[in-house]
Amino acid sequence: MPRKHTSMAPAVILRVTALLRFILLVAGAATATATAARFSRVFSFGDSLTDTGNLALLPAGRDVPERRLPYGQTFFHRATGRASDGRIAIDFIAEALELPRLKPYLAGEGADGFRHGANFAVGGATARDAGFFQRRGLRSVPVSLATEMGWFKELLPLLASSCPQEQRKITASSLFFVGEMGGNDYLNAIFQNRTLDEAKTFVPGIIDAIRSSLTELVGVGAKTVLVQGMLPIGCEPRVLELFKLKHGRSTGGDGDYDADTGCLTSFNELAEQHNRVLTAALDELRRAHPGTAIVYADLYRAVTDIAVSPRRYGFGGEPLFACCGGGGGPYNVRLAARCGDEGTAACGEPSEYVSWDGIHYTEAANRVIARGIVEGRYTVPPISLSVSSSD
Repeated sequence: MPRKHTSMAPAVILRVTALLRFILLVAGAATATATAARFSRVFSFGDSLTDTGNLALLPAGRDVPERRLPYGQTFFHRATGRASDGRIAIDFIAEALELPRLKPYLAGEGADGFRHGANFAVGGATARDAGFFQRRGLRSVPVSLATEMGWFKELLPLLASSCPQEQRKITASSLFFVGEMGGNDYLNAIFQNRTLDEAKTFVPGIIDAIRSSLTELVGVGAKTVLVQGMLPIGCEPRVLELFKLKHGRSTGGDGDYDADTGCLTSFNELAEQHNRVLTAALDELRRAHPGTAIVYADLYRAVTDIAVSPRRYGFGGEPLFACCGGGGGPYNVRLAARCGDEGTAACGEPSEYVSWDGIHYTEAANRVIARGIVEGRYTVPPISLSVSSSD
């Protein structure tokens, strides 16, 4: 008697698909966990959230506030070029791996100075190149993700002569951290009086630029790549202040403000759109390169969790209030001045604040964000790195 062929019900297909996806994520998590213990170096890319001093070493960064106190006051007791009162997330990640804090590539260290990795991130760096913004009449820092990738490819032969096999040993045993990229692309438009709708058209090109760089990293032998998603732009005090001034509105009483966080819904929808397209691109890369652990770090959720319940994470009750500002009002932000400029001042206890200067995070917030990443709470697939005991 011939077999009767039956088709699976859609609900069953969905369940099977979900199960397969879970199995793949668990397998990826096992790979990431297995490699974590033997990372010999970290190479990091990104913008001011990840920069450990490169911008301050560029001609374009000669006068940036990050070159002077109160930046760096909490931990370093001097300005180091970091956009915070102290350490940033990549510092805590390096510490969790029991590696030294990363030196900025532009510091000019020889190969010996980069034995444990290097930081290529630059404050203000964009995912798209400078020509993209010039064609649209927008100003930008002349450093893109492609520029940073070029620096990495210049450094790699110095670390292993010109031997491809030795270079691949280095890349296979390293953690590659690609910090949040694209934020400056969007903010360049928003702060130069372009519409949010125009900024949204940047998403596909930004994700293509990130995908291209990740493909290059896999091509040179990277086995573990941690890719940070977009931060919630609508929770940035400087963005909130800009919106308030443009529209004559205060927090509360307007439909564009999220009731739980006080963040701007429409701006956060842009970040969510970016993250959806990015995670889809990462899924494609995982399928194309099953031998590489490509991990998504959910910066958006890390920050919004704090914004919803700041006291749970050890912060005061005003997560959208900048520690270092001079504007008073609901955000302590004055758009015409930045932290460190005349007329601005830092708060007395930065550890009680999430936002340092209205656009970047305090050391305390960076610690919480980094810990959530290395413990796997904000990563897909989950990773588990051994957190350093140091504070």
